[in-house]
Amino acid sequence: MIVEQRTYTLKPLRTRDFLALYERAALPLQKKHLGHLVGFFVSEVGPLNQVVHLWAFDSLAERERRRKAMEEDPLWPDYVNALRELDVILEQETKMLRSVSFSPV
Repeated sequence: MIVEQRTYTLKPLRTRDFLALYERAALPLQKKHLGHLVGFFVSEVGPLNQVVHLWAFDSLAERERRRKAMEEDPLWPDYVNALRELDVILEQETKMLRSVSFSPV
């Protein structure tokens, strides 16, 4: 199993705006196409104004197939355009994490 960890660093005081748009427009599409949402978090200590979400996949090939389907969904460009207009993202980081034999996930 692999877990995609995606971290967005947002403009100060804009996390609530990002989360509202994400929950309304992106989350339903991602749950439909990406599958297993492991968790969705905001930072409390350390670097602030960060949103982190984790998605589990059986393989990189599965992730690629699922992301392609999501990006081809006719509703996905609506979210991307709304996010671009919201103009809140300062930085994005994506990591692929591979579980080890004793990991509970």
